[in-house]
Amino acid sequence: MKRFDYKLFISVVLISLFGILMIYSASSIWSEYKFNDEFRYLKLQGLFFIIGIIALYIVSKVDYTKYLKKANVILGICFLLLILVLIPGIGTIRNGSRSWFGVGGMGVQPSEFMKLAIIIFASKYLSTNPKEVKNIVKGVFPILFITLLAFFLIMLQPDLGTGAIILVSIIGLLFISGVNMSFFIKIGMVGVIGLVLLIIAAPYRIKRIVSFINPWTDPLGSGFQSIQSLYAIGPGGLLGMGLFNSVQKHFYLPEPQTDFIFSIISEELGILGILIVAILFISIFYRCIKIALNTDNLFAKYLVFGITFQLAFQTILNLSVVVGLIPITGVTLPFLSYGGSSLILSLISIGIILNVSRHN
Repeated sequence: MKRFDYKLFISVVLISLFGILMIYSASSIWSEYKFNDEFRYLKLQGLFFIIGIIALYIVSKVDYTKYLKKANVILGICFLLLILVLIPGIGTIRNGSRSWFGVGGMGVQPSEFMKLAIIIFASKYLSTNPKEVKNIVKGVFPILFITLLAFFLIMLQPDLGTGAIILVSIIGLLFISGVNMSFFIKIGMVGVIGLVLLIIAAPYRIKRIVSFINPWTDPLGSGFQSIQSLYAIGPGGLLGMGLFNSVQKHFYLPEPQTDFIFSIISEELGILGILIVAILFISIFYRCIKIALNTDNLFAKYLVFGITFQLAFQTILNLSVVVGLIPITGVTLPFLSYGGSSLILSLISIGIILNVSRHN
């Protein structure tokens, strides 16, 4: 095997380290007030990064064909975790969602593991049944059934953002596999109807839609985060207000180290910070797509593309929320937002891609 793709590895390390720096900047005031330790989130994210890098290195050494053989087992374990997290006393509630297993003062989010497991399963099914792809009943419905079952369990938490990422990433995987275009038109219509029903079913989602259209209808309630995010981005200018000089992190923008970390980057580093983030993400996705195109193994091709599309869609979803293009979804920015489950699983995903690159 060849050495792994160092350009991809270096880009991932750089963006993760940049994320740790910005997490400290965004969280220091809040952390000092709540925990009497301004370095709390810095230390935790640094620990997650070290664990993630070790996991990335180990996974990059594991032959990716093993995931083909164990895809059903991996998927089954993730489904079990999604069921267990819904049980009171086992799963813990954070920000209104029962999405976590409490481990000490930290938490593990099983839906993050499901995002990777569903890609592995779909890649296996599509690569081992290439002739069935044109047959909607035999080639598409089994994958959609598993995906919708995972989506249903995640919505019970509830976590619409993660559920949407899983659904859209599988639809993207089906698209490149050669499924008939008429299917996507039909599934798109069903998806719109389903989304409307999900919004109607939960009053807080209706408030998010209203606050998205006009945040000033409830500036101290559902529109508060959107308004404060735009207040952070607006003054950034070319070079920003300077590193560690954010105003919005002083209890204006709630928990800025998580979903809205990009707002603080824009405020403190301006267009320069935006370019740094954009260049690193483009470099990562370019290298991943190149690895997918260069592999001859069909399972590896689907696997790398599925992971890449999932990370890219999550990135676009988060950035769209931050700049006010879509309603708030509660989705983290890969490699940059605070969160152990998100960072470690993202690094493990890159480890899988690096192992594929070794075989190319």
